[in-house]
Amino acid sequence: MTRKFLLIVLVLLVGAAGLAFARDIEPIVSAEWLENNLSNPRVVVVDIRKVEDYRAGHVPGAVNVIQASWLAMRDGLRNEVPMMDDLGDLVSDAGIKAESWVVLVGSDFGTFTWITRVAWTLLYAGVENVAILDGGHAKWVKDGKALSTDIVRARSSGFKVKLNKDYLSDKEYVVSRIGKSAILDARGPDTYFGIAKQGFVTQAGHIPGAKNLPTVWIPNSDGVARSKADLEVMAAVMFADKNAEIITYCDTGVLATGWWFVMHEMLGYKNVKSYDGSSEEITKDPRVTYVKYVWE
Repeated sequence: MTRKFLLIVLVLLVGAAGLAFARDIEPIVSAEWLENNLSNPRVVVVDIRKVEDYRAGHVPGAVNVIQASWLAMRDGLRNEVPMMDDLGDLVSDAGIKAESWVVLVGSDFGTFTWITRVAWTLLYAGVENVAILDGGHAKWVKDGKALSTDIVRARSSGFKVKLNKDYLSDKEYVVSRIGKSAILDARGPDTYFGIAKQGFVTQAGHIPGAKNLPTVWIPNSDGVARSKADLEVMAAVMFADKNAEIITYCDTGVLATGWWFVMHEMLGYKNVKSYDGSSEEITKDPRVTYVKYVWE
């Protein structure tokens, strides 16, 4: 009887833990959904476009925190996560609370990876419900939704950062997992194959064993996200095991967050990490030799 009782309690605790981390909103929301939820006090709309674009017209009630604010230059590396204090101030000054439903608005899905980078940063900081407006501001306008030119000043929320450290990989960890974990290269095929390279990346090609799944394939040509069913198939062809560890990377840690967001937040992959330093950092390490002219 005692063992049976303890088993029941354990099951209930595991279930409760799962519920604690369950999403309250979908990872990608439509203009219609956002329009219907603008009056919800939990909803915080964050427009990450340039200030001049925001001032010309934005989703009513949206606060403007441009995408560059969420990125830092640190230790000679581009597009790093801001320091913890700076990150806390950013989130708090946007009026975001731990229980907020944050909806990010970019220009369109041509900037999808920059939007997912901000989304990943917020999730890493401990905000549980972060969504992206499907198609961005362009789709909102195309659908005939209301615009506002009011400049919104959010009240500081006092948000305290609680880092989800399992969402991030550093260089030492990535080096230790080469040949052991699944690695997703989110860059374009030319860069992955090694016939193109950013000037700040020391070696052409890709991490040995990495598989290529470009983040630019996530949106449709009409500027919205592909269906969940399509994305599921695209991911499963390369990464079938949803319980296996997957490390995503690119050149500077921006593109890497696209598939991180889709796999972890939409498709139910359990253990996905994004490597912030990515190729800019790891190609300088003599322990790592990139592979060229090879499809893994």
